[in-house]
Amino acid sequence: MRRCPWIKCDPAGATSRAVAIKSVPPGPPLSLVSWSQNYAPLGSVGLSALVAVLPVLVLLGLLAFGHVRAQLAALAGLLTAGAIAIGVYHMPASLALAAAGYGAAFGLFPIGWIVLNAMFIYRLSVETGQFAVLQQQVAGVSRDRRIQALLIAFGFGAFVEGASGFGAPVAISGALLIGLGFKPLEAAKLSLIGNTAPVAYGALGTPLITLAKITGLDLGALSSMVGRQLPLFSLIIPFWLVAAQSGWKGLRGVWPACLVTGLSFGVTQAVVSNLHGPWLVDILAALISMGSLVGFMRIWQPAEIQSADGLAPTAPGAVSPEAAAATTPAGPAWRAWVPWGLLSVFVFLWGLAPVKNRLNACFNPVFPVPGLHLAVEKVPPVVRAPEKEKAEFAGNLLSATGTALLLAGGVAGLCLGVRPGRLLALYGRTLWHLRVALLTISLMLALGFTTRYSGTDTTLGLAMAGTGWYFPFFSPLIGWLGVALTGSDTSSNVLFGNLQRVSAEQLGLSPVLLTASNSSGGVMGKMIDAQSLVVATVATGGRPDSPDAGTVLRAVFWHSVALALLVGVLVLAQAYSWPGLIPGGVPQP
Repeated sequence: MRRCPWIKCDPAGATSRAVAIKSVPPGPPLSLVSWSQNYAPLGSVGLSALVAVLPVLVLLGLLAFGHVRAQLAALAGLLTAGAIAIGVYHMPASLALAAAGYGAAFGLFPIGWIVLNAMFIYRLSVETGQFAVLQQQVAGVSRDRRIQALLIAFGFGAFVEGASGFGAPVAISGALLIGLGFKPLEAAKLSLIGNTAPVAYGALGTPLITLAKITGLDLGALSSMVGRQLPLFSLIIPFWLVAAQSGWKGLRGVWPACLVTGLSFGVTQAVVSNLHGPWLVDILAALISMGSLVGFMRIWQPAEIQSADGLAPTAPGAVSPEAAAATTPAGPAWRAWVPWGLLSVFVFLWGLAPVKNRLNACFNPVFPVPGLHLAVEKVPPVVRAPEKEKAEFAGNLLSATGTALLLAGGVAGLCLGVRPGRLLALYGRTLWHLRVALLTISLMLALGFTTRYSGTDTTLGLAMAGTGWYFPFFSPLIGWLGVALTGSDTSSNVLFGNLQRVSAEQLGLSPVLLTASNSSGGVMGKMIDAQSLVVATVATGGRPDSPDAGTVLRAVFWHSVALALLVGVLVLAQAYSWPGLIPGGVPQP
């Protein structure tokens, strides 16, 4: 390789470096532009942050206040991000286009692949009539919709998050709640709020495993630290969920169930994360939490049953006339659980390292993104030394979570007596129904990847990192921002993990505390990231009263902000008042 560097200065005096790389014979000439990120293109981080935040404001503003369709809002945000990356950050246009293309492809696979196949399973359950049976069985635990929300949005959603993550919990929980008679907006809101506390340990601990790899910190210490932060919120979230659903009056009627649900989940989360590690935290906590709630319902029921149609003083355990009159398919009741049981089994198996490694050994092509892989250089203070950013698209079709969902749906259909031709027709209708949603997800991820590779995300994080003594409060807010922008706690940890460690060391604080806080705070951004909003909208769509993404955003935005601020308060207290809670203590000056 022969490199010919040159220096290009912007009007503000900041510099960005571009390098043209040309291959030598015998291959054909190939030009690749290399570029170093500049986090203060306008001369200061603060001023640059005011510009860097514009794509987010455009996207969320159009969704929340402009009532613009999600795909058009995403396109507007993407165009804004591209213009800022090229015009302000002086990112070469070819790199900006490559980053957007990379994000669009990632939006379709693996994210869109998960959503498509999760919705296929739901539609299969509905079309075979088994969902009506499932509805009656869940109502048998309690006909109270607050209890059902705890069981599905919090408990079962956490189980799916622990096994797969990446949008599947919101899609499946939302669809289940709709089938149980919840209104679409309510189902979307509850699914998003419930899918918070488990996210840091999602997909068998992937966010923390990635964080440890990125920062070089001990995985056990990070798992323990998050396990000393999130259990408090695991206790709070069930109360918060019901209060958001039914108000304080509704919460008073079922607070014992909220306590049992949150306490059992939080205690299990704390114990497993500290004594075992991040891999099985959500799965075990969810199973114990759901089991505890179901067992508690055998000895206790709320005095007033709040049905899907409103508060009705009905005798506990009574069956509604609608449920009694429902027409259900013949056969044993356990058949209703076949799709969801197979989903759980397949997703769990696909998440195991031996299974995943074996499938990847069979087929796991990795494609460097042309013109982008190793072409963008991250620089201090985000990293200790300049570091090339990878951009590789994994075609791991066999080991993808969406493939596990597809196989679960296919096997479930055959077990329920659905002929292959009918299954294919149902899958085709599901794909057609989701065509706009998949396009929207693709545009959302294109926006996120553009801001990531251009460095605008990092500018916003650096602006918060410059808060000095108060940085522990803002540390989880950086994680929250990362998840809100990228749609993934894992991606947020990749984006800001090293920034958190470097900032902690400069301030004499514990790197374990602040890097773990990036993940803990990030979980609260999960309910407002564009990807989750679209997934929730899709999962609860198909009815005249179905909400759009902007309506869902308005319903959950302040819940997300309030919970993120509470995480900031907790981390501030742990940094200065309760340092004994930090694994390994704090660094000595």
